[in-house]
Order: sequence, then structure tokens, then C-alpha cells
Amino acid sequence: MPFRKHERIADKSFEDNTASTYAGGSSNERVSNERVSNESDIEAGVQVKPAGSHQKQPTDSISGHQIFYIFGLDGIGAAVLSGGINFAIAYGMYSTQNIARNPIRLFQLPNTLAGDAVVTMIIQTTMTWFIELFLANRDMKNGSVSPIGFIEEPSQPFMRWFMMLNLEDTRHTKSRLSVFAEHLIRIGLIFVVSFFLLWPASVGILTVIGTRGSGNDWDWYFQSKWAPEAFKGILGGLLGLLTTPVMASFWLVKEGWSLKRGGNLLS
Repeated sequence: MPFRKHERIADKSFEDNTASTYAGGSSNERVSNERVSNESDIEAGVQVKPAGSHQKQPTDSISGHQIFYIFGLDGIGAAVLSGGINFAIAYGMYSTQNIARNPIRLFQLPNTLAGDAVVTMIIQTTMTWFIELFLANRDMKNGSVSPIGFIEEPSQPFMRWFMMLNLEDTRHTKSRLSVFAEHLIRIGLIFVVSFFLLWPASVGILTVIGTRGSGNDWDWYFQSKWAPEAFKGILGGLLGLLTTPVMASFWLVKEGWSLKRGGNLLS
């Protein structure tokens, strides 16, 4: 009897330990299955956006908002803003001039409207380029506008260079000074195109408005108000209307290519 009692106790102890082991194994198996189930909820290859990111993906076609952004805000808006600023600058430059001592003329110094037009175009084109770089970068980062993704990357060497696609492959070998020089070259090209489109026509109109000198004086003269102010304001507005949408589109298209390549937003 004592031996049978001890056997029953030993058998019961063995069964309890075995059941505990199986229970532990089942618990570990459930944890493992839950972990696999949770991991399977995340699709392979899908990039999860960081919290707080408002970045939009490149569009497959032009959207109404992109049209408004390019031609409304950066077209008409830029024309009004640039025209107003240039008008105010011209008012400060010319309205207080003593035209008897410092006449306002078309070509000759010290107050040359033709020369003023060239300086205006250089400064405005340069400022607009970098301002649009900053604004487009900011607007795409906060989701105000989507990059353009329906335009294919160019294959022509010149267009790839102009769109700065060569810098993406050689960025590690380019210094900041070299990259800045690349920007200046493109600004210069845009200025040259704008110059031939606007400057000759502007000078031609001024020859009609101004008063031609007498005798050997071949230049054209202007009063301090309001021809110089209107000229500079209209020129600045037309330049903004012509160049700002082009520059905005430049950065939207370029960023669309960068994102399709798996790159990051403009830096």
C-alpha cells in the first residue's frame, strides 16, 4: 500500500509537470503567432511616412490646384507684386530728380531708362529664382502643392544638364560653390531669353513716349512723372508673369523626378 501510494503521487507530479510544459509551449506559440500576425499586417516594400509628414506624391496629370499655383499665384500674383515693387522703386528713384541738372533719358547716364531695364531684369530674375526655390520647397514639404510627375525625364544631354539632373549623380563631388555657380548659369540663360523678349520692345515703346532731343542730341527725354514709374512697373510685372511660372514649374517637375527615383524633398 505505501508503495502504491507513492507511485500515485509520483505519477500525479509527472502529469502536472507535463501539463505545465505543454501550457507554456502553447503560450509561447500564441505569442509567436500574434507577432507573425502583426508583422504580416505591414506590406513588404511599402514606405511608411513619418508622423506629421504632409508630403504629397507626384501627380499623373496636371491638376487644377497645380494650374492655380503656377499660373495664378506664381503668374498673376507675381506680376502684380513685381509690378508694384518696381513702380515704388521707380517713384523713389525718379520723382525727386532735378531733370534740369540730371535729365532722365533713354540711353545716357546718369538716369538711363534702358540701362535701368537691364539692371531690373538681372536683379529680379536672380531674386525670383532663389525665392521660388525656397517657396516651392516649402509648399511641397507642407503639402500645399504636389510635385509634377507626368513629365518624363529628358534624354537630351543639354536638357538633362539644364534641369540639373547631372547634379543628382555627382552631388558628392560638387562643392557648394560649384552648385551655386550652376544656379547662376541657369539664371543667366533665363535672363538672356527674357532680355530678347522684353528689352527691345520696351525701348521701342519708350522712343514713342519720350521727347527726342534737338540738333545733335539723339537721345530721348522724359519727365520725372509718370512715364519712368509706369515703364519700370509694367516691365517688372511682365517679367514676373513670364519667368515666375517657368521657375515654379522647374522645381515642381524636378522634385517629381527626384521622388520617383526614391529621393527626398528639395534641400
